[in-house]
Amino acid sequence: MTIMTVDPKSQGFDPARLAHIDEFLKRRYVDTGRLPGVQLLVSRDGEPVHFSTQGTLREDGVPLADDTIFRIASMSKPVTSAAFMSLFEEGRIQLDDPVSKVLPELKDTGVLVAGGFEAPFQTKAPDRPMQMVDLLRHTAGFTYSFQYRTAVDHAHRKAKLENTHGNFDLDGFVQALGEIPLEFSPGTSWNYSVATDVLGAVVQRLADKPLDEVFAERIFRPLGMDDTGFFAPADKLARLPDCYAVTPTGKNRLLDSRDKSAWGARPKLLSGGGGLVSTSADYHRFCHAFLNGGELDGARILSPTTVALMTANHLPGGKDLTQVSQSLFSEAANEGVGFGLGFATTMHPHRTLVPASKGEFYWGGYFSTAFFIDPVERLIMVFMTQVGPSMQFNVRRELKTLIHAALTESYA
Repeated sequence: MTIMTVDPKSQGFDPARLAHIDEFLKRRYVDTGRLPGVQLLVSRDGEPVHFSTQGTLREDGVPLADDTIFRIASMSKPVTSAAFMSLFEEGRIQLDDPVSKVLPELKDTGVLVAGGFEAPFQTKAPDRPMQMVDLLRHTAGFTYSFQYRTAVDHAHRKAKLENTHGNFDLDGFVQALGEIPLEFSPGTSWNYSVATDVLGAVVQRLADKPLDEVFAERIFRPLGMDDTGFFAPADKLARLPDCYAVTPTGKNRLLDSRDKSAWGARPKLLSGGGGLVSTSADYHRFCHAFLNGGELDGARILSPTTVALMTANHLPGGKDLTQVSQSLFSEAANEGVGFGLGFATTMHPHRTLVPASKGEFYWGGYFSTAFFIDPVERLIMVFMTQVGPSMQFNVRRELKTLIHAALTESYA
């Protein structure tokens, strides 16, 4: 899909300031090798005002292409959340329904009291059953193995639960997860976790068809997201770049090569939490539908009121991430930021210490991809690269600042 840009001035942007963003990315990230290749798409009212591609993400030095297919990791989460909410709109499920209603494997999962590592787990019953809303907002009590904090995430590593291309399918994943305790009683704290993978299992069972078919039927085909899925098929594999990981020395090492990519074939575990690949053009269409209240080019995937429900803060007590997160995203940079049903959402822009609008929603992926949707200024940003982990870089906050700095007309 070709991205055609309009005159930035027609959408209230300064062209020179937009061009400065590319210069900034080149100087700070591309020329230094920190992010050897980057792609940036900025639009207003759905009209692209800036699209740039620079650098390379291939060991052979081939330049990054405009139609590159990227591993978007946790930018899969909003897609899974949207699929669930489309089933919610049909009356098939409620947000306060217990997860065990659809996944009985999780009915007797207890909360960690003691043990683990070399000792048996000691658990207690949760204060209340895990609800569907807990999966969407990461208050279920689950964790991620890469957090290296507790006996619970150690158990995740031992079971190799999050190996997308490993031995589990979604049903097996849920069964194995049910044998590991929760970090806390559902609804009492926030912890970034495999909750969205569990949500994908819920979607699959409710729809009674594989998750990739649900996504294609309810989201990808209606929105014309032709290059988005759980892998790059043979006729598109040449568009998949190499992928890198930052080493302790600060240098990048090859993590997944295009020629032997794990994303080159349909995976056994269809990870709604982190398994998708997509293009900037495709993901922009997904964002544009949300900016429009759930509709794009005559195709409606959600209602405006459902989008409003998803993008409100659902953290317990109306708190922000710094107040309820147990680990990741508890930093001061997330002050004033809540979490909705699949996205972070900005409640108090001034407390984030970067330009933003109230009600802006966003997220990113492990390989440093990112997006944000600003419903006040009618802005969308999609940023793509392939170097992880994303916490090594401040590029997301920098980009948000630079994009707002390029505005000459505000809708606020």
